[in-house]
Amino acid sequence: MTPNGPVDAPDVVDVVALGESMVTFLPTRPGRLADVPSFERGIGGAESNVACVLAATGHTARWVGRVGTDGFGDHLVEAIAAYGVDTSAVRRDPARPTGIYFRTAGDRASDAHEVAYYRAGSAASAMTKDNVDLDALRSGRVLHLSGITAALSEDCLGLMRELTAPRARRPLVSFDVNHRAGLWRDADGPRVLLDLARGADIVFVGDDEARAAWGLSGARAIREALPEPAVLVVKQGGDGATVFERAAAGRAASEAGQDASDTATFVRALRVDVIAAVGAGDAFAAGFLSATLRALPARERLRHGHLMAAAALTVHGDLAAPPSRDHADRLAALDDDAWETLRLGPGWTEAVTRAQEEVRTP
Repeated sequence: MTPNGPVDAPDVVDVVALGESMVTFLPTRPGRLADVPSFERGIGGAESNVACVLAATGHTARWVGRVGTDGFGDHLVEAIAAYGVDTSAVRRDPARPTGIYFRTAGDRASDAHEVAYYRAGSAASAMTKDNVDLDALRSGRVLHLSGITAALSEDCLGLMRELTAPRARRPLVSFDVNHRAGLWRDADGPRVLLDLARGADIVFVGDDEARAAWGLSGARAIREALPEPAVLVVKQGGDGATVFERAAAGRAASEAGQDASDTATFVRALRVDVIAAVGAGDAFAAGFLSATLRALPARERLRHGHLMAAAALTVHGDLAAPPSRDHADRLAALDDDAWETLRLGPGWTEAVTRAQEEVRTP
């Protein structure tokens, strides 16, 4: 963690994630926010969630953001660092608070679901290309961003445009669209998100949010609207996910007249006993990026995304203990019949660990 001054050149890591993280308050029982008597404290933030999952699965990860000089800021930095994430480039803002939010216990898809955000004027909303550590942001093999940051303020949008602009030797830019209509100050949000996605190398988007933001229906229609990214992942809810990938990755291939035709790979989602959907999209992105860093084939990248999402779906909070890499690799290698009949419930990520401990115990 640093003040606003310069820092030493950071070490190269696997993934750097930029974005706002907030302290989240989870209800101790179901019901309306008006009726819940107490809450448990946790952490939440799309980009830091990705960094935490990646660090927990053995990758080096750095989170870059801004928090207040308050106790909530202390808690966020300490909790994220406890996952093994490098927080040395996080800046503290003495004039603005750390964002917080409260939510009900129900699933987001429920009509009864409520979320109360207290993030207006937060430290993170004041991020600019002049007050964050750009060297730290560009120090990863992958830079992971999301559309949430762009919606926080004009300064944040300017920072996002800087990071997605063409640049020599920039890291691989990963962008999760994360359309949140309530965050945008005007009707330009969908257009802005489309422009930012076009500047990224890997893009994640749900078919439901593409429909809401851009009026697009179907994975192929989304790809036609977003031909620029070398890799486009369309998440199709409980059905599965499709990855479109250019045979010759990168814009340079198209400009040089090389074959840039798409290949499309679809992998069905796992059957999961869902506890809550919060954080599943972030976990999916982390699983896919982990497999990308390991240069795994498209099918395995999608399967690792589904497995990490399944871990998040079977807990109440934003973050879940992911399966070990060996465990995930074994499941990702199942044949199609075994994959499609596999069913995962709460505690599945820890089952192998417990069994191994029992074997070792005399």
